[in-house]
Amino acid sequence: QAAPSPKMMENKVFLSFTFYSTILIVKMYVVAIITGQVRLRKKAFANPEDALRNGGLQYYQEDPDVERCRRAHRNDMENIFPFLFLGAIYSMLDPSPTIARIHFFIFCVGRVVHTVAYLLQLKAPTRSVAYSVAQLPCFSMALQILLATTPYW
Repeated sequence: QAAPSPKMMENKVFLSFTFYSTILIVKMYVVAIITGQVRLRKKAFANPEDALRNGGLQYYQEDPDVERCRRAHRNDMENIFPFLFLGAIYSMLDPSPTIARIHFFIFCVGRVVHTVAYLLQLKAPTRSVAYSVAQLPCFSMALQILLATTPYW
């Protein structure tokens, strides 16, 4: 007989949050790998020791394509990390599993589209629309958290 699951793993909302959060974290790792590959391909290294190892100090340089990847990754950190906090707290508020899943799905899709638009330099306003769409569920979750916790401040 299997051991009983931890209480959090019985929470359908938390499981949905965990699924979408893991997709987003894997996506961030993929962007980091892409950044490294672009660095190698363009021979644009951020550290002198890496440049020396890969052909010489002349490769200790910035490259616009590497910087684009870095900006995409930084934008992920600025947006996904707050989502991880908001989603975890929101999951504890006992929201409707369907509504919660919609929140998580919209954020996840928005961030994936944002990254694709960033890295492939898709025509504006694709990236900013994806960014804005992904912010909607975050604002919704933040508002619900504030409404639920206001009586305790």
